[in-house]
Amino acid sequence: MAAPAFLPELATQVVVPVAAVVGIAFAVLQWVLVSKVKLSPDPRRGDGSSPKSGAGASEYLIEEEEGLNEHNVVVKCAEIQNAISEGATSFLFTEYKYVGLFMGIFAVLIFLFLGSVEGFSTKSQPCHYSKGKTCKPALANALFSTIAFVLGAVTSLVSGFLGMKIATYANARTTLEARKGVGKAFITAFRSGSVMGFLLAASGLFVLYIAINLFGIYYGDDWEGLYEAITGYGLGGSSMALFGRVGGGIYTKAADVGADLVGKVERNIPEDDPRNPAVIADNVGDNVGDIAGMGSDLFGSYAESSCAALVVASISSFGINHEFTPMLYPLLVSSVGIIACLITTLFATDFFEIKAVDEIEPALKKQLIISTAVMTVGIALVSWLGLPYTFTIFNFGAQKTVYNWQLFLCVAVGLWAGLVIGFVTEYYTSNAYSPVQDVADSCRTGAATNVIFGLALGYKSVIIPIFAIAFSIFLSFSLAAMYGVAVAALGMLSTIATGLAIDAYGPISDNAGGIAEMAGMSHRIRERTDALDAAGNTTAAIGKGFAIGSAALVSLALFGAFVSRAEISTVDVLTPKVFIGLIVGAMLPYWFSAMTMKSVGSAALKMVEEVRRQFNTIPGLMEGTTKPDYATCVKISTDASIKEMIPPGALVMLTPLIVGILFGVETLSGVLAGALVSGVQIAISASNTGGAWDNAKKYIEAGASEHARTLGPKGSDPHKAAVIGDTIGDPLKDTSGPSLNILIKLMAVESLVFAPFFATHGGILFKWL
Repeated sequence: MAAPAFLPELATQVVVPVAAVVGIAFAVLQWVLVSKVKLSPDPRRGDGSSPKSGAGASEYLIEEEEGLNEHNVVVKCAEIQNAISEGATSFLFTEYKYVGLFMGIFAVLIFLFLGSVEGFSTKSQPCHYSKGKTCKPALANALFSTIAFVLGAVTSLVSGFLGMKIATYANARTTLEARKGVGKAFITAFRSGSVMGFLLAASGLFVLYIAINLFGIYYGDDWEGLYEAITGYGLGGSSMALFGRVGGGIYTKAADVGADLVGKVERNIPEDDPRNPAVIADNVGDNVGDIAGMGSDLFGSYAESSCAALVVASISSFGINHEFTPMLYPLLVSSVGIIACLITTLFATDFFEIKAVDEIEPALKKQLIISTAVMTVGIALVSWLGLPYTFTIFNFGAQKTVYNWQLFLCVAVGLWAGLVIGFVTEYYTSNAYSPVQDVADSCRTGAATNVIFGLALGYKSVIIPIFAIAFSIFLSFSLAAMYGVAVAALGMLSTIATGLAIDAYGPISDNAGGIAEMAGMSHRIRERTDALDAAGNTTAAIGKGFAIGSAALVSLALFGAFVSRAEISTVDVLTPKVFIGLIVGAMLPYWFSAMTMKSVGSAALKMVEEVRRQFNTIPGLMEGTTKPDYATCVKISTDASIKEMIPPGALVMLTPLIVGILFGVETLSGVLAGALVSGVQIAISASNTGGAWDNAKKYIEAGASEHARTLGPKGSDPHKAAVIGDTIGDPLKDTSGPSLNILIKLMAVESLVFAPFFATHGGILFKWL
């Protein structure tokens, strides 16, 4: 027997929950620091007089230099923030009602399907992998899988909701801090983002750890059954993420497209102008789509990669010999990730201060590089302390001998591949580089050339990320079979706290700019919030790149676990059963994208009509003497997104069940492989095309270079062409693209959870033929 790991079981039982608690405590600390920015006017300065002497020159507010009444500005900011927060909360509550109903129905399905594998028998059954041993009954597996599913789903919903609450709490505070300088505003926005990042990473880890320990009380030595039941946690997390992403994406883009087309193109009013009836809905959308949706999405990826790794480990030497510390290696990696991200965050908020606008984007990029470098050291430490020197990993029926340094390489290759994908995404979507500048330049000849250039950019941007994913799959699979792929995905997600902080920072800055415009703040403040927002746009594209790359690896790891569990010896493309699955699976992402894009289109159509109606029928609206009816626009977005999120959600959730029951596990394995291969390509190209069009428009609007000034100013023909490109790109980058990575993961994890049922009762049609 191999030498045990250095870290005793007791230490692991302490390290994991302590890291999670530290993460949650750090999130609370950041929130306390953000809440020090007050949203009520300072009573001493209600008359607009200057602050008490000794406050330091840097604390002088721009408003005072320009003689504006500070009291009115703060009150206005608080009102707008309140309207955005109420809109977001009411939408999420409405969405969660429907999602809760779905969760209940699906939980019952899991229980019935898995319970029926052994005819609801309560007798112990022979183990599936450890021959000669007895395991807990299938009914227990059904019950615990259902509980894990509900746990994952609730954690996912709560993380999304809390993220949205924090973002709507911080947006106006960022606007007010922008009066003191760009550095102060950056710190407020970034701190708020890190509240969400750490809360989500730590709570995801904590709930999983608690579930493993509580389930272990019943399962005892049956680790095979225990970790198979835990896979329900990943399914719960991702199924909620699907509805959050699709529903939130439709909401935000319906409002955005409606506000842009009528406001900017037809009426020639600036973005976020308070006269635009869709402006509140647009700002609400940033929170429910980009924050609540993204949070649930990355939580789902994290839960699934952990579950995929745990399932494979439970049937390897770790599980067979009941070695607790190496068994929880995936959780140890995540624990170190939280600490590494905590150190990294301090670099942005405490060690260095941002003084100029052009320091914002480098500061965010440094976050990615520092977290990756610190994490590499952390992984080396965990692999040395938490793993025996040599062990065996389950490899499709055989056991493969692996060394601890090989697992370190697997996690590290995932981590660094994530960074490569992030930077390639940035190169193709940031207006600091030639690809986006070329797209902006193509606007000279109208919208059509802009669209052609944008699409070409998106397709081209797929090349390097796919090579990076392919390299990490080849290396990690060669070293440690499917377990290697699962921990590579976990490596890519190990810096999730920093990734999410950067990601949430974008919508917070975007909202801050909107609030500045609506509160009638000075042009200089709007310039500062725009600079924060432009950096946030690029980093949001980087976040999407991470999400898609990790989804590909997670999906492959889950696919491997499914193939093992469903007792398929080989997936042979030359057999018709598999090939028909492959070709249908490759079609699914297109069907799904068609549904989501058409949903955005039809919702945007209603929004455009409503905004036009208000401009045409409300007297004094264009002059700014009367207020528009914001509530109707919020209602249109809410109703449309709730109604439209159900068909795409049903497509993803029902496909594995229908294929598994009617055609059996071989055809289902083809469907999963096909969806993975085509879904990744569409997701990357859609996200990057949309991101490039958005930043080409911003490049023209900012007019920061000589080239950009020849295309501008706002309202010029090239600018109008750029707005049209941006509007086409909106559903691509914020609805279809990001939702596709959930499609690939979700179908794989669902197939894995239902694998025992499909293996026993599936393939009805082929049995008849």
